[in-house]
Amino acid sequence: MIKHLVFWRLHDQALGQPKAVNAQRMREQLEGLRGRIPGLLAIEVGIDFSAGPASSDVALYSEFTDRAALQHYQAHPLHQDVVAFVAQVQAERRMVDYEVPDRA
Repeated sequence: MIKHLVFWRLHDQALGQPKAVNAQRMREQLEGLRGRIPGLLAIEVGIDFSAGPASSDVALYSEFTDRAALQHYQAHPLHQDVVAFVAQVQAERRMVDYEVPDRA
């Protein structure tokens, strides 16, 4: 299994909306991918409430069957629609992809 984690800091204002509105829109769009892309096993989006100096504004946690499924997700048109929106509202992006060893 592959886990894909992404953390974003957003612009205070983008597309005529405040950060909080854009964060909620990101959550809706990303979680709207659930069940629509083969190999995507789980997806969860959190919006930060701590607002500390080291905080990100939005976090994505997702799981994929394998690396090929993650690559398919990255290129999938539904995901690319979300990427186009996020690119306009993000100020910074960090990510980690890692494989969970099979513990059978």
